[in-house]
Order: sequence, then structure tokens, then C-alpha cells
Amino acid sequence: MENITLSGPERAPAAGGNPKQLVILLHGLGADGNDLIGLAPLLAADLTHAQFVSPNAPFPCDMSPGGHQWFSLREWTPKSMLRGAHEAAPMLNLFIDAQLKRFNLTEDKLAYVGFSQGAMMALYTALRRPKSCAALVGFSGALIGEEGIVSTPPVCLIHGDEDMVVPFGAMGLAEAVLKHQKVPVETHTRYGLGHGIDPDGLELASAFLQKHFA
Repeated sequence: MENITLSGPERAPAAGGNPKQLVILLHGLGADGNDLIGLAPLLAADLTHAQFVSPNAPFPCDMSPGGHQWFSLREWTPKSMLRGAHEAAPMLNLFIDAQLKRFNLTEDKLAYVGFSQGAMMALYTALRRPKSCAALVGFSGALIGEEGIVSTPPVCLIHGDEDMVVPFGAMGLAEAVLKHQKVPVETHTRYGLGHGIDPDGLELASAFLQKHFA
């Protein structure tokens, strides 16, 4: 596997000073870190002591010139997606470890917010780290693979019922597996929403993060 060091835009705590929490934002296919760092000011209104970091996925997107991808989705099969997530996870883990060390924070002060493929990577990676993070929010994503889950962080899944990119049914499938694996999970349907994040969904995410950071 290539030795790629992830990097991307970030936002320091709104309250100033050293961060007390770390929120890692993971973007979707064909985007980059700038796509989700725009959520930071909105979430920072309630999480004033959080550092937000939004790394660019490691590979050029093979479906969107100029964009990035965590893995290819040209072949949308469980086997291909599992292989892709498995290959990208070590690079994301190195980034997570480096950020925790950089800000002198422990896993219980870490949360993930992922969108689409970024939500897939957040779930795949966080659930396989030795220690549970504080919280994980996945927008319009899916659970890739059931084997190797060792952590049970609280998970919030939010999905539009008119999503034409990642099927809405993926949320229910993920919920069933997570409950079976004893991972605490809550789900929220955004009626009339396609593949995206709406203000109500963002409010749900913010409240979830506040609750579990507290």
C-alpha cells in the first residue's frame, strides 16, 4: 500500500485556546476536505472547544476529475467496497493517531462526522479501533463489512428517504448489524431529502455530539 500522509483544511476552537475535543470530518466521493470543513462553523456554535479537521481522501477520484476518493466505487459490490475500505483504513488511522497526539487528546474526546463515502469510512475505521471514540455521525452512508468490529461507540445515522445515490435502505441495514454487534445506534429519516445534509439533520448531529462529548 502506498505511503500517503493525509492532510486537509481545519478550524481551531471557536473559544480559542487548546482543543478539548477533536472532530474529524470525512468527505464523500469526488469531493475534498473543503467540502465538509464548511460544517465546522455551524457545529462550532455548540462545540466551542472542538478542533475540526477535514482530511482529503488519499486517492484521485476515478469518476470526478479534480476530486478525491477513499476508494473506487466503479464496481459497487460488497467485496470491492470492503477491499477499498480495508486498504484506505490504515492511512486514516495514521492520520487519526497523529491528530490525537498533536492535540494531546484521548479517544474519548474524538468524534467523526462523515458524509456518503466518508460515512462509510468513519464506520469502517472507528468500529475497528481498539478504543471507542466519543461519538460518530454518518450522513447518507452505509456499513461496509461486519467482521472485525471491536469498538462500540454511540452512532447516529441520518439519511434522506429520497437518496438516489446511496440507497435509503442502507441505513436500516446498518442499524440492524450495529444493534446485533451491541453498538448503540440511533437513526433519523430526513423525509423528502436526497443525497445531502439539511439544516435539521445538522441540528440532530450537533445535539448528538454535544450529548456524548458531555
